[in-house]
Amino acid sequence: MPGAYHWGSLAVQERVGVRGAAEHVGRSIGTGIRDVAAAFLELQPHLVVGAADGAGRMWASLLTGPPGFVRATGPHRISVAGGVPAADPLAEALAADGTRVGTLALDPRTRRRMRLNGTLSATPRGFAVEAEQVFANCPKYLQKRQPLERVAQGAGVVRRGEALTPGQVDAVRSADTFFVATTAEADGVDASHRGGLPGFVDVLSPAELAWADYAGNAMFLTLGNLTADPRAGLLFPDWETGAVLQLSGRARTEFATDGGRRTRFRVESVVEALHPGRLLWSTPEYSPHLGSTTR
Repeated sequence: MPGAYHWGSLAVQERVGVRGAAEHVGRSIGTGIRDVAAAFLELQPHLVVGAADGAGRMWASLLTGPPGFVRATGPHRISVAGGVPAADPLAEALAADGTRVGTLALDPRTRRRMRLNGTLSATPRGFAVEAEQVFANCPKYLQKRQPLERVAQGAGVVRRGEALTPGQVDAVRSADTFFVATTAEADGVDASHRGGLPGFVDVLSPAELAWADYAGNAMFLTLGNLTADPRAGLLFPDWETGAVLQLSGRARTEFATDGGRRTRFRVESVVEALHPGRLLWSTPEYSPHLGSTTR
């Protein structure tokens, strides 16, 4: 796409009145992986990956491994050893050449994060991604955590459905972090982070969620993608048990007259899993920015 943004992001930036700020921040988006970014990747024990499955549904999945399982293998390329378990919604997509993916490496220990979006190719040990967009984000709204242990055993997928169960509703309401995968078709896939105090995600019904859009970096990549294509995948990690709750559905953004923004997400498919090899983390130290958020 020409420039850092496609028409969906540009439309949201214009509506919110941040085109100048977005243009400035957009200069940080490149295709190259700098040495500091490569070093950061090799320290990470997990990676969020967003993509569409064979039916076109968007999902976000969590890959885990010993530090070094994700690494830069060139100035525009990363490799990922292993992959998601066979029952994960993206298992087939992450084994297929040409899959468009968005990846997010987030380090709860340091509140640093890096996004790399591009096109996947299968490898004998996992997959590689040829980078089309590489950029870092600020630590705003990230909770700080420390890794505790890795659990070798796990039941795998424990439940599938089309709406949230009461237990899953409780998990969403207690979450302080989730990840969202979105797409704009020809302009690729993006995986992003949302953080807040527990309760920042509203459960309107077992099939509908909503959350406020907090002030960020003015890029509006996620809301821009949703303007172009409503498909979205959400990933809610339970940091203390290693469980993951994956939702696929469609989302839209509501713009209030006072400048506030709220995203509503309609659940279409649910996967709850407790995978082997999962990593357990400490209770959080909440971001200092959360005291200034508005709904």
